[in-house]
Amino acid sequence: MHIRPSGPILACLFTRRAWWLLPTEAAVDDIDDVGFTVWPTGWELLCPPVVHSIGSLWWLSIPDGTGYLTDPNSFAAAMTATGPCVEEGTPA
Repeated sequence: MHIRPSGPILACLFTRRAWWLLPTEAAVDDIDDVGFTVWPTGWELLCPPVVHSIGSLWWLSIPDGTGYLTDPNSFAAAMTATGPCVEEGTPA
């Protein structure tokens, strides 16, 4: 059995942010309670091509073409265990 820790993750080096791609039916209440912003279905996320970066945007975990996305329950459990890290002076 192949276990994937997450689906695609997009990162921006300039703003020090990351975006985990979750299924549209994700339980957003569980994730919102952890202190992360959940964007609604249809929100536009500008992404570079899989094999290239654009400016400071690049893929930490590239889409593999299967449509696999991060499991929202696993994401919420992992982030509850660690919590978001916000450094002083980091753009919010």
